[in-house]
Amino acid sequence: MARTQSRHHAPDELVTGPGPQLSRRVALIAAITPFVVIATDLLVAVLAGPGLRWLSMLAAAPALAAARYGPRSVIAFGAVSLAIGVTLGMRPGSPSVDDQAFVLAALAVITVASALLSALRQRRERELIAVRSVAEAAQQAILAPVPERVGSLRIAVRYSAAAAEASIGGDLYGVVLTPFGPRAIMADVRGKGLPAVSTAALVLGVFREAAHDEPDLLRVVDRVENSLRRNLGSDDFVTAVLVGFPSPDRLHIANCGHVPPLLVHRQVVTVVEPESTVPPLGLLELSEARPVLVSVAFEEGDQLLLYTDGVTEARNHQGVFFPLPERLQQHLTADFTGTLDALHARLLDHNGGRLNDDAALLLIQRAAP
Repeated sequence: MARTQSRHHAPDELVTGPGPQLSRRVALIAAITPFVVIATDLLVAVLAGPGLRWLSMLAAAPALAAARYGPRSVIAFGAVSLAIGVTLGMRPGSPSVDDQAFVLAALAVITVASALLSALRQRRERELIAVRSVAEAAQQAILAPVPERVGSLRIAVRYSAAAAEASIGGDLYGVVLTPFGPRAIMADVRGKGLPAVSTAALVLGVFREAAHDEPDLLRVVDRVENSLRRNLGSDDFVTAVLVGFPSPDRLHIANCGHVPPLLVHRQVVTVVEPESTVPPLGLLELSEARPVLVSVAFEEGDQLLLYTDGVTEARNHQGVFFPLPERLQQHLTADFTGTLDALHARLLDHNGGRLNDDAALLLIQRAAP
């Protein structure tokens, strides 16, 4: 599910740990189990001789097939089981016809019931596919793939939604080229699902418009804050970090309650902490603290990593948080996108292949002219 051009991946493509491997293994077992059951019944019938015990075991084949195959295939498994039962029931010493008829009738009933369950399962699967298609369309409309190049910057993104079944989450990012230089945002909406997506769409819409209109990056923050104040509930908020590149060799950062970015300068990773603690967007009016621009030198080859707390709060089976600065330092390579690929792979390995929270990584590098 990787698309190298935009460096934006759908959530189900990103999860490549043991979880998907286990699912494929379970699907394979479910596919071959009905065949194994029929073969085992035949072997038992030949070795054990005439009787009803092995005949009743044949009902397991269509029942198990309902978990993997469609109604027609389930009926086919049932028909094969019935044919085997009738054929083996003709051997000398077999139970009476009345006894066999009762067991074979039960097998037929189980086959019909299994076929109905299979049809219901397929219907639910089609509904889930339709829901996921709508969710993915909404996700793509909001988190449009960022270009590989914005002005003098190279961009790479990796995104994983915790609600992988819906392919949708509450993290958001965006990069736009404005008359005042490239500008970027990384934010995390409180909550998940459709309410979070609605808020994410609002934040990105206001950011993209204000970023083109406002020369001052702090005015962009104010525009987003004012919009959220009018539209969010009292308990809702959005942590965000906004970055501006007013000149090729310098960047400005405004942090509103978000995890601090990581700066890679001359192959050394440092945390860009805000000058003061500022509440998230939507709650700024509750505090006297206001966001302050942090100005940082950004030389050719330097990189800036924006991310959400789903990355740093990912835990392994021992409860240890993912050490993002250390891992970034370890995986710095000459290949810009290779760094992010390796970092994302280590994140999934650390958390057992499946994240418990939405996680986004946005890596920005000042490239050569």
